[in-house]
Amino acid sequence: MSDYSNTIAALVRETRAREKALPLMNESCHSQFLLQAQRTSKVCLFFHGFTATPEQFLPIGEAFFQAGYNVVIPLLPGHGLAGNWDSDRPPPLPEEQQTYQEFGLYWLEQVQALGEQVVIGGLSGGSTLSAWLALERPELIHRALLFAPYLSNSNLLVDFIVKIMPIYFQWRTEEGAISYGYDGFVMPALRVFMDMGQDLLERAKNSVAAAPCFIIASDRDRAIDDNENKELYESLVKLQPKCWYYSFDRVFDIPHNMMTKAEGNDYQDLVFAATKAYVGSDVTWQEVEEIAYQMLFQGKTFDTVVQELGLTQRVSPDLQTLISLLDKPAIVAARKSESS
Repeated sequence: MSDYSNTIAALVRETRAREKALPLMNESCHSQFLLQAQRTSKVCLFFHGFTATPEQFLPIGEAFFQAGYNVVIPLLPGHGLAGNWDSDRPPPLPEEQQTYQEFGLYWLEQVQALGEQVVIGGLSGGSTLSAWLALERPELIHRALLFAPYLSNSNLLVDFIVKIMPIYFQWRTEEGAISYGYDGFVMPALRVFMDMGQDLLERAKNSVAAAPCFIIASDRDRAIDDNENKELYESLVKLQPKCWYYSFDRVFDIPHNMMTKAEGNDYQDLVFAATKAYVGSDVTWQEVEEIAYQMLFQGKTFDTVVQELGLTQRVSPDLQTLISLLDKPAIVAARKSESS
């Protein structure tokens, strides 16, 4: 066997052994590995959301696997463990940032051997962890995909409850919906991501480097404060000009859990296309807006614009899909702002 084959065999075997010893609630909780026969140009490392399991990232993982990438989706620490959990005996979710941060660093190190470049990403709490890694180890990360980063809640009352109240929150899973990691949790377990998010906002203002990040949001997301996502973007783009920010229009009705149709996103393919556009491109957001401006207001084709701008080798064909979604007045306003 080759070194690569030995590496992936050992990684999968050791992970399965650890998870079998826990044990886990069900099969959907297991870490997921979508691995090519040979080491790839890129490997994706995805972190699922706070209430979910690795199953959440299988659809987008499959999309990147079909594009020739390796994909690893580990189970977050303390999540998905079998047991009779309730308010008297809540699930053993971590309540310290360090637990998640050490976990993220471990997996970032593990996937280095699986691809020449590493793409990380996550949803909500998993996105917050990805953003932390983008600041902590920018030299190891080619791109960071930040789906709806959880920095705080959009609702001030909920924000207060998460910060102060040690209550147990429980919900019911709708039949046919994607699996939840647990039926409920105590608020301090969620608070750890809010604290990490607030620390991130401050750290991004004072850091000297960041990996290229793409923040993907939705105008219909009622779980997070998107003003803080924009604030994070403004700090990140000063550190790394190839950072992007895009929020899906309300008309698509894309929820906070935007990764799958099973979670209520009928437009998951648009999320995937926007994501692939970023991973496959090497341009700034200003260059994206310039391409869009010339297409929309000068009647040029996508291929013509990128050729005239000398960007043919630096943009993904999927960028056309993202450009078709951009807000025309916003593009004009950005153009005027740049020229003033």
